[in-house]
Amino acid sequence: MENRIEKKLFVSVKDESVRMFESDFLNFFSKVHFSVPLFIFVPAIAYCSYLSLTTSGLSLLVQLGLFVGGILVWSIAEYCIHRFVFHYHPKGKLAQRIHFITHGVHHDYPQDSSRLVMPPAVSIPVGIIFYLLFRLIVGPYMALPMFAGFMLGYLVYDMTHYAVHHLNWKNKTFRAIKKHHMDHHYRDPDAGFGFTSKVWDKVFDTDFK
Repeated sequence: MENRIEKKLFVSVKDESVRMFESDFLNFFSKVHFSVPLFIFVPAIAYCSYLSLTTSGLSLLVQLGLFVGGILVWSIAEYCIHRFVFHYHPKGKLAQRIHFITHGVHHDYPQDSSRLVMPPAVSIPVGIIFYLLFRLIVGPYMALPMFAGFMLGYLVYDMTHYAVHHLNWKNKTFRAIKKHHMDHHYRDPDAGFGFTSKVWDKVFDTDFK
């Protein structure tokens, strides 16, 4: 029974990659070293924080509250994107192909170290969309610290996701996150959509039964 379930849920648990595109160019850019988000988002977080501190005119306490609010917004966005976008099951061939590229490949090859963080070609446009939404909803000045917190939440997600698949830290919180995520991969991919926190799985009743 165990072997039958494993074959159903993944293709390989080795650190290996499947070719996703016939084009060598596209296939090359479908793979990302886990450190790439650090080089993109650490400066972006620092820059938004600097602009907020020097131009927004908001009190430090308000900026801190907005920063924490951005982290919380990321938390619910992480859950919703994973559940409703990454685990949407399309019927059309093109839609299925897009689904495989965005997330299906990760479930088929969960230990592929080159596809554990989001490619910049996806993360940067999505980040810009969220920044524009923040500006639209809370205005340009409050958007800066909020978006900085949002990006920090995303960066923690990306780095922790890589670590969960390739490291075995003894920290209690890390081990709990890892168990929850491994259950999502190898026990029930239609449950456990929260990653950095399983709070939303509790709230929306998608935790493991």
